[in-house]
Formats: sequence, C-alpha cells, structure tokens
Amino acid sequence: MLFFPRLARSHSATRTTTTILLLHRLLSSSTPLPPLSPTSRLRDYGFHPPPRLSFVEDPKQPDSPHYQQRRPPRPLDSDDSAAARKKKEKPPYRPPSSLDRTGLRPAHSELPFDFRFSYTESNSAVRPIGLREPKYSPFGPGRLDREWTGVCASAFDCTVGSVDGEDAAAAAAEAEKAMEKFRMHRKRMLGEPLSPAERKVLVEKHLRHSNKKQVNLGRDGLTHNMLNDIHNHWKHSEAVRIKCMGVPTVDMENVYTQLEDKTGGLIIHKQGGVLILYRGRYYNPKKRPAIPLMLWKPHEPVYPRLIKTTIDGLTIEETKEMRKAGLKVPPLTKLAKNGVYARLVPMVRDAFLTDELVRIDCRGLNKSDYRRIGCKLRVRFGAVCSGDV
Repeated sequence: MLFFPRLARSHSATRTTTTILLLHRLLSSSTPLPPLSPTSRLRDYGFHPPPRLSFVEDPKQPDSPHYQQRRPPRPLDSDDSAAARKKKEKPPYRPPSSLDRTGLRPAHSELPFDFRFSYTESNSAVRPIGLREPKYSPFGPGRLDREWTGVCASAFDCTVGSVDGEDAAAAAAEAEKAMEKFRMHRKRMLGEPLSPAERKVLVEKHLRHSNKKQVNLGRDGLTHNMLNDIHNHWKHSEAVRIKCMGVPTVDMENVYTQLEDKTGGLIIHKQGGVLILYRGRYYNPKKRPAIPLMLWKPHEPVYPRLIKTTIDGLTIEETKEMRKAGLKVPPLTKLAKNGVYARLVPMVRDAFLTDELVRIDCRGLNKSDYRRIGCKLRVRFGAVCSGDV
C-alpha cells in the first residue's frame, strides 16, 4: 500500500526539476528577445518574454505597420440623391382570395348538360315564377364561361335572337349533337360488359363492412359537386358505393338515370338505398371531364304553390269536406327522418286501387321534406295534395 504514494512523489519531484531546468535555459539564452508591447506593464516587474512567446502585432494599434486607417464618414448628400437611394416600400399585404380572378381565364367544361345545384330534385320542364335573389353565379364571379340564369348554368345559349326562332332551334340542335357525342364517349369508356364473375367480385369488394369509402346522397339529391366526388373515388377504385337516404329515395329510378347520365358510369348493383356505380373498363382518370365547383348553395327559385286553397274542379265547401274526411283516414305508413322511401310509391299505388284518399304520416320530417315528397307523388300519380296537417 505504501508503494504507490512513494512512486507518485518521485514522479512529481522529477516533473518539477525538469520545469526548472527548462526555464533556466530559456532565461539564460543569448537569443535576442522581441520588444514588449507599448501598453504592456510587464516592464514594471522586470519580465522578459521567451522567444516562443513573441509579441504579435495588433493591426488596430497606430504603431503597427499593418494598421489600416478607418474610412472617413460619407458626407451628407442632397435630398434628391437620398430620395433616389431610399429603399422602395413594399405594397401592403393582401390575403389570398378565391374570388380574385386577376389574370385568370374563366373555367371551361366540355360536359354538354346544364349545371344545376341538384339534378334529381329539380325539373327542367317546370319553369319558376320568380327568383329569391339576383342572378349571382354560385361558381363565383368570372370563374365559369357559362351564364347563370338563376336556375342553372346553361351549356348553350338558347335565348331567342330572332322572331322566327332560328337561333333557338340551332342551339337546340347543337345541344342534341353534343349529347349524342357524350353518349358515344360513355359507350367507348364502358367497353365490354362485365362477366358475372367480375361483377360479383366488384360487388363483394365494395359491400363489405371493412370498406368505409362511400358517397352519401341525402336530402338535396345528386348535387353538382357530388359529380367531382364520384370521379375522385374512381381515381383509386373501379367502382364507388353510393348510399341514398331521404327524399330522393321516393323516386329511385330518377336517381339511377341521373347518376348514369351525368357521370357516364354504369350501376351494377342495387339494394334498397345502396347502389354501386362502375366507371368502365377504359376509364382514364387523367382524361376526366373538368367539373367546376359551386362555392355556395344558391337559393331555390319560387314555384307555384303545392297545396292550393281549392282543388281544381271542386268548390271551397267540397274541398273542406274532403280535407276533413282525409283526417279520419288511418295513415298508410309513417315515414322516418332520413329513411329509405323506395316502397312508398308501390304502397300508394295499391292504396289508390281501393280508396280515394290516402294519408301518410310525416311527423318528425322537415316541412320542406314532406312537401317535396308530396310533389313527387303528385307528378308520379297525377294526384292532388289537399293538406299538410
């Protein structure tokens, strides 16, 4: 245990002796020493630096040969030169806006049909009696090369430019030609019909519970922006599942027709309110049609009243008696909110075979919903809505 301290003491003594010898050789050397700095106070203590610690000249000192004189300050110029040399002010920041179309051209679409907010809940044959707002295009000002009429954005100008109506006839012929071209393109895109095995694989793939991708078709029906959603789904899959709920399910045949006509696809499966829309064998997502989006929902125009004060062909007293008799009729069915009403039309058809009045319980639905249902039934059967109690 005493060996290590003794060894450590011997090493420290040897190290001290070596340091003293080196200092003695340096101090006793005849090598000329460099001068000290003028500002150094080491002379007061009789210190002479060794050769290796030579003085390094400071370029900031005036006595140094490397001293650089500072550039004199620039004289003040006149006001004109100062104003010319002044930094340009940046323009004020303007936040980006989707309505700013400066330097941009209006969007153009090759689709041959009129752009409407809803294709299933509107009828081009029924003309409104008024508008609830000015003719502001829901696509935004200057964003679409089609004129907004308050109801739709017409693909062709069908206004009457002459007394004999030659311009309107030419526009109608051009529209029919464009629709025929669109149908031929759809036929080429679909290609050969699917075999039963291919159809079964697609249906099982999109109906499984693990597949959460679908497009919901609700109260407003097939809207214009929904066309863009369907094409986005077709970009990654051959088919898309669409779930229909609410008022549009009263007339499902109209939903099927509008979906195939507006998207160019083919319905390969129908089950209640769920359907599968196939894109076709030769569908190319890079050549999909341009579909400009609506930025807001336009106000619905004013249409004639659905429920009139008197029924056509009856007096006021007879209309009141018929409404009182209708309140005593037991309801045919009760409609749930956001349900599937595909069986409503066959039920009403069968009820009209035996009864003159049919009552439907719509409690719990929005007022606009059961009025739309009544309008669809009136168009389908030619019936008259006598009240909405």
